[in-house]
Amino acid sequence: MDVFGKCHAFRDDKAVEALGVYPFYKAISERPAPNEIVCGGRRVLMAGSNDYLALATDPRPAAAATEALRRHGTGNSGSRMANGTLALHEELEARLAEFLGHESAMLTSTGYQANLALAPLFGPDDVLLADRAMHASFVDAVRLGRSRLLRFRHNDMEHLGRLLTETSPDSGRLIATEGMFSTSGDLCDLPGIGKLAGRHGARVVLDGAHDIGLLGENGRGAAEYYGMPSAVDLHTLTFSKCFGTIGGAVAGPEEVIRYLRHHARAAVYTASLPAGDTAAALAALDIIRTEPERRRRVLATGERLGAGLDALGFTTTHAGTPTIPVHVGETLRCFRFWTELFGEGVFTNAMVPPGVPEGRALIRVSVTATHTPAQVDRILEAFATAGRRLGLID
Repeated sequence: MDVFGKCHAFRDDKAVEALGVYPFYKAISERPAPNEIVCGGRRVLMAGSNDYLALATDPRPAAAATEALRRHGTGNSGSRMANGTLALHEELEARLAEFLGHESAMLTSTGYQANLALAPLFGPDDVLLADRAMHASFVDAVRLGRSRLLRFRHNDMEHLGRLLTETSPDSGRLIATEGMFSTSGDLCDLPGIGKLAGRHGARVVLDGAHDIGLLGENGRGAAEYYGMPSAVDLHTLTFSKCFGTIGGAVAGPEEVIRYLRHHARAAVYTASLPAGDTAAALAALDIIRTEPERRRRVLATGERLGAGLDALGFTTTHAGTPTIPVHVGETLRCFRFWTELFGEGVFTNAMVPPGVPEGRALIRVSVTATHTPAQVDRILEAFATAGRRLGLID
């Protein structure tokens, strides 16, 4: 039996490619203007980016990254524990901890690794209760750990409460959720989770990948949005969304972060975040703190786009965030819809199983702080034309 046999048998991508509707791994060659890309030789409007605050192309993080590259080079050639710690790392960690209201923070080289870094906290006597829509990186962290994993139905507090009641009070219990869910754009029920966590003595981990920088009066994320910063024991976050660069972090109690610095394999045994990305994240944090109008603008744009899609007759579950899921259902139909939208000059995201439940494929459309009213109109026109062509709307 050949270990590569599973690869030989995998033909899903080739079948879809043969139909001319494969929506993944599309190479972008240029970004000629805000929210515009050149892909496959065509200039199209980007409506699938997580760059909510439009900082990936802002000149200030780019300038900070350029200066850091000049001073430190392109990489650190070692892990944080060995030889790869920069003063820039320590500055960003201190400022992130203060920003989020935690005692300490630890950088990771990606946001995915921020969740993987939690694995050493998950022992054999612990039970982890995670929202079924939780990001794959957290599920992988549980696999690396040794805890029992229970999945509660998305934002279903009755189900979570029942699962908590069925677990032993002698076990360590941790509830994990996302602040803003990456695919659906809706928010966690932090008030409900906080209440149940207090009742059952459970810890709470909040993955703030999509909401830190975006939500709350000061951009501190879902915990600030709900006015419940003390309900969250640990935050994980990424710099690849609102911060416009790459990297991640875990923030929480000092003793927990110190433990992770020495036991988290995802952080100990990997090269540290390059200086350029660290400096860019520092500059982005300054902008997040001082330019709240970016948050207000992108949230208002998301509301306008969501209302427009609803008015056209699409089935959405818009939650007032910059991410709007347009439900399609069958996977191949979703691929065809993505292809039609691209043909109309709009780049979106096709979300299919296993990223979403079977039979619930969707198009994820998102906006940034620099999308103009005219660009939103272009997105809506593309959806109207493609949707009618495929019979998704009248």
